[in-house]
Amino acid sequence: MAEKRNIFLIGPMGAGKSTIGRHLADELHLEFFDSDQEIEKRTGADIAWIFDIEGEEGFRAREETVINDLTDKQGIVLATGGGSVVSKAVRNRLSARGIVVYLQTTIDKQVARTQRDKRRPLLQNDDPEAVLRRLAEERNPMYEDAADYVVDTDDQSARAVANQIIEKIGL
Repeated sequence: MAEKRNIFLIGPMGAGKSTIGRHLADELHLEFFDSDQEIEKRTGADIAWIFDIEGEEGFRAREETVINDLTDKQGIVLATGGGSVVSKAVRNRLSARGIVVYLQTTIDKQVARTQRDKRRPLLQNDDPEAVLRRLAEERNPMYEDAADYVVDTDDQSARAVANQIIEKIGL
């Protein structure tokens, strides 16, 4: 790999962006970043607290800044937050600065993968499945629009998905 290219993972909560991203970065000897973890590192607060204090709008502003900073780097794998694609500026930045891979998953898999996770503010309610369905309806077209490649994560291990991404991209 003569030129170090960036790979940006997008997709809904529970698609496996962080886990797959780590495998991908290891396999390609690239640096791995998770935009949510970077936000927490910079603020010294967890995502749920930021949502409580600043609301989703405040969080999205922070997310946009962090993604802008991270996508300026070369030779990274970045796992973005599920809602980052809501920002047209973020979608454009991702598309312009690297290869965008949409990790696709079903609502059933999302529910199974996120049901015990208390760190997802949008799912802290009585009907997380309904929230996931609504978010999918809103965001799936944005994921598809921004993606250079689409990979299904449902019935594969994280390592298998990472290898599939490497194959699709031709690295």
